[in-house]
Amino acid sequence: MTLLALDNITKAYGGAPALRGVSLTVEPGEIHALMGENGAGKSTLIKILAGVVMPDTANIAIDGKAVTIDSPAQAHRLGLRFIHQEFNVVPALSVAENLFLGRPYPRRWGGLIDWPRLNATARATLERLGISHIDPAAPLSRLSLGDQMLVRISSAFLDEGGAPARLYVLDEPTAALSRSESQALFKVLAGIKASGCSILYVSHRLDEIMTICDRATVLRDGTSIDSGRLAEITHDDLVAMMIGRPVGQAYPAPAAAPGSAEMLRIADLSLGAEPFGLTVRAGEILGVAGLANAGQTKLLRTLFGDRASRARITLSGQPYRPRSPADAWRAGVAYVPAERRSEGLMLTRPIFENATLPHLAAQSLGGTWLTPGRERAATRTAGERVRLKARGPDQLAGTLSGGNQQKVVFARALAGNPRLLLLDEPTRGVDIGAKFDIYTLIRDMAAKGMGVILVSSDLPELLGMADRIAVLRGGALIGLHEAAALDQERLLNLCYGRAPAEPAATES
Repeated sequence: MTLLALDNITKAYGGAPALRGVSLTVEPGEIHALMGENGAGKSTLIKILAGVVMPDTANIAIDGKAVTIDSPAQAHRLGLRFIHQEFNVVPALSVAENLFLGRPYPRRWGGLIDWPRLNATARATLERLGISHIDPAAPLSRLSLGDQMLVRISSAFLDEGGAPARLYVLDEPTAALSRSESQALFKVLAGIKASGCSILYVSHRLDEIMTICDRATVLRDGTSIDSGRLAEITHDDLVAMMIGRPVGQAYPAPAAAPGSAEMLRIADLSLGAEPFGLTVRAGEILGVAGLANAGQTKLLRTLFGDRASRARITLSGQPYRPRSPADAWRAGVAYVPAERRSEGLMLTRPIFENATLPHLAAQSLGGTWLTPGRERAATRTAGERVRLKARGPDQLAGTLSGGNQQKVVFARALAGNPRLLLLDEPTRGVDIGAKFDIYTLIRDMAAKGMGVILVSSDLPELLGMADRIAVLRGGALIGLHEAAALDQERLLNLCYGRAPAEPAATES
């Protein structure tokens, strides 16, 4: 018997339809992918399942019995568990306290919180996911973003009694996870599937979908397309269903080869035990690969003035010693951070305030009086440059789809016409259509002579976009390679240190 059946799910916001008669079924013991570009309706459908949003029309059945989901509590009673894309955590609280957010704490006689039991239950929950390195009593703020996401995921598996879990809904669970963390999660999902429970899995990482999921439902413009069993279709078939057109090349071809002029030169940079050097030529895309915490983000933050460094750095032949991000912006260095929602955007402010924030002097009269009219005009121009889809510059950034939020961050980065563009996971959580727009934009900037440093955990992305790839391990540069000479397997082996080192490992 079908575990979950959705039929004729419709929802409109202010007369604009978000879902148009969507249908979907999930069978017992399967991992079912829910796919679609940003804005296709996935988040709205998940919120309806969670009892957060009320549909205009809906036929919902669990185990063949019609149900109404009118609150999160009712969704929980029906055995539905949710891990949303946003981090719903409190950094000042402990790991164990975050696991129990929204749940009653275990109590002793007299109503006092049973802290040993709370921590023991949290530890058992983490260990179910193979997580032994996280202390349940540690403040969440001390954890890396990947570990924070593991805690968030673990909360859905907390054994708290009551209605047993039947269906887990995971929205981009691996977006902030390393490869090894993702593999640990996949093992847990396989165990859930073997137990007879089911998973509705949302991800823009198509390789993950093709590897771990059994079937898929694709949403496009608020309507559903049942793709059937994934073993019977190809990767390109799935992408074509999502974007509504045949698949072309995944990565745009470079318009020109990098020039010979040096844009950036780094010497004696210490991120770990061994200082190293690097150069980036004008028009070059330098990829940076490595395992989690290998020094990739430290490299970008150092160049952006967020970390003190004694390295000798020149930009276009001139000494470059940024003491703050403001110095970097003024020098023509722009940065796109890995976490757009927490590090890149003011979600409750309009697009134009986000896009012009580091460039207010250029949008003011005499460098003193802000002129919102200029800010809005500049934002419209920058929005067209990045193919931003929005109602206008006054739309709140938090109401945009993930791909368009990322385009706002790019619009801000490019508004000052930088010489050097620093990109940290620039397509994380972005759908396939928006990814191609971003790749095209990066290629266009490189073609105009901009230097680009691209950090990504997506190895095909690095191989498809970079001219050269620097491999970091433990904060040290252990290899520098022409991207055309690598494939995914060799690059992964280099990151793990399984491939022989090559002599051209550093630059000075």
